[in-house]
Order: sequence, then structure tokens, then C-alpha cells
Amino acid sequence: MALNQIRSLRSVIIAKEAVGVGQRTFAAGAGKAKKGSKGAASDAPKASVLSKEVKSTTVIGSNILKDGTDPKIMPDSEYPDWLWHLLDKHPALSELRRKNIVTLPYEDLIRFVKLDNRARIKENNSVKAKN
Repeated sequence: MALNQIRSLRSVIIAKEAVGVGQRTFAAGAGKAKKGSKGAASDAPKASVLSKEVKSTTVIGSNILKDGTDPKIMPDSEYPDWLWHLLDKHPALSELRRKNIVTLPYEDLIRFVKLDNRARIKENNSVKAKN
């Protein structure tokens, strides 16, 4: 009996796939085409209207304001110093534990305290979850 139900379910699914039920399609074009226009010409992708000069001097697509414009790319000296250090690699907790805490620079010491607290909290949470 269960085998017959599975077979009938398969036949329904196959029939739906053949008819196209449940498949999303794109809507047809809005309105009628203009007289004298060729359908193939309008289907072609549009070429970029931005010149190479505009592409190399502005950050295209970064404008978040409705009436604003895309920001211009400035020389490196115009940006703050901290920006250039965002992608620097920071030492991991295991590497900081191997070093002498007394001789660590201030930034690394703050990072060590933060990572050590985070690791201690995770360990305490896992112990509590086991109990």
C-alpha cells in the first residue's frame, strides 16, 4: 500500500514538472513594443556609459544618499593613518601566551586581556553546559 502511494506521488511530481507548476518565471515585458523596434536589438546588454576617467577617479556605487554623488578617490595622504593599519595581522592568543606579559606593547597587552577573557568565558560556558 505504501509503495502504491509513493508511485502515485512520483507520478504527480513528474506531471507538475512537465506542466511547469511551481516554477517561477519572469514576467512578460510591460506594455506593447514600439513600432519599428526590433526585439533582438532591445534584448542586448547595455554598454557602460561611464568613461574610463570617471571610473578611475570615483568610487562607483558607494553613495548611500538619495541625492548624493559618488565620492572621489583622494590621494593617500588625505586619509587617516589608522586606515592603513586595519588589515595588519594581529597575534593570536596562543602566540601572546608564549611571550612575556611584562614586555608586551600596550596594544598587544589589551588584545591579550580581551582574548584571554573571551577564552575563559567560553571554557566556563562549556563546563556549565556539560553539568
